[in-house]
Amino acid sequence: MIALPLVRLKADATGPVVSTFRWTAFSAVATGPVVSTFRWTAFSAVATGAVVSTFRWTAFSAVATGAVVSTLRWTAFSAVATGAVVSTFRWTAFSAVATGAVVSTFRWTAPALALQPQIDQTLAAARALIDAGRPREAVAKLDALGRPEDARVAHLLGVAAYHADDYARAISTLGPIETRFPDGSIERREIVQVLGLSLFLAGRLEEAIPKLEATRVWAATNLELAHILGQAYLQTGRIAPARQAFARIFNVADDSAAASLVTAQMMIRLELEGPAEDELKRATAKDPSLPQAHLLLGQLALFRGQFDESIAQTKRELAIAPGSAQAYYQLGDAYVRQARWDDGIAALQQSLWLNPFYSGPYILLGKAYSQKRQPATAESMLRRAIEYDPNNRTAHYLLAQLLQQAGRLEEAKQEFAIAERLQGQPGR
Repeated sequence: MIALPLVRLKADATGPVVSTFRWTAFSAVATGPVVSTFRWTAFSAVATGAVVSTFRWTAFSAVATGAVVSTLRWTAFSAVATGAVVSTFRWTAFSAVATGAVVSTFRWTAPALALQPQIDQTLAAARALIDAGRPREAVAKLDALGRPEDARVAHLLGVAAYHADDYARAISTLGPIETRFPDGSIERREIVQVLGLSLFLAGRLEEAIPKLEATRVWAATNLELAHILGQAYLQTGRIAPARQAFARIFNVADDSAAASLVTAQMMIRLELEGPAEDELKRATAKDPSLPQAHLLLGQLALFRGQFDESIAQTKRELAIAPGSAQAYYQLGDAYVRQARWDDGIAALQQSLWLNPFYSGPYILLGKAYSQKRQPATAESMLRRAIEYDPNNRTAHYLLAQLLQQAGRLEEAKQEFAIAERLQGQPGR
């Protein structure tokens, strides 16, 4: 799975259950039914007997001039009920004009209280499986429960699907239940967060952005989520908000040269090279002496085969940061590509004097010395590269060619075999 972060939210599977239902009441003076919707809070299913709850309701009789608010005590199904429960209640309320009790009947369908302990236990077990990195087992456990209509089950099922890399199911499961939890609740926040991440990973960036923005409101200090939001902005062409997001991550001013620099670096990672160049030019226009900006402009030019431009930009970087081993390496790379072997060797040696532990300059020196017909020095450089980076395919392949040219066929065969084995490995 792609490791994207979730802000940890504390959930209490045994806490109160909130639901909404409709009821029809007939007052003693009403000419028709009064229909209302209200919310109630029931105690969790840890009770072993009847559940008693208190709620407030507002009803208007046909002649009442104001709301009638009453508090009731009611007794619901005992814990021995099985299956979905449909029951009839009797309740007593007093309207402003009634002289006696008003009796009404309504029907309510809900999970049986006998199943609540099983649901709570399954939810707790599924959450533990997710936390233990076993989300597919959590999905299987929740599916086996057979309660997809239960918002709590659907909530955790969507979270588990996200962690199991099933972003389509996470989206289809969580989308319909988002508004079934109160705004600002732990459950609602986690749903919005997981929806945002799932939509992002599913490539539905326009839909992901509002969810990620909502998450940012209450997770303002979470840098990983801010980074994901910045990436979504970049991939939808929203440069200004992306720059603002990255500026906050790196603690620089929103409209500063530094903000443009870090934004350009993020663009390069996303292979948005054209916008990255524009952003780097914006940075250097604001601050011509900004370190790293000219280096990256030189890097982009090098990728495009614009070697003279790369050399010019890299030299500007060295004027600002003369101790940059990376800049000398890039300069040497450009010279080697132009077959300017002596200039390349000088720049690469300067890079190694500043940082002798990076394999890149050794590989380019191996190429340069090989072209200058200095095979012993070339071999030494390539073996040093392999010493620092044993899994570098290019180093092994170049060494194999060098050994083959020297007639050391058995050694060459071994190096070719290593290079072939490393073929296709990321970064090799």
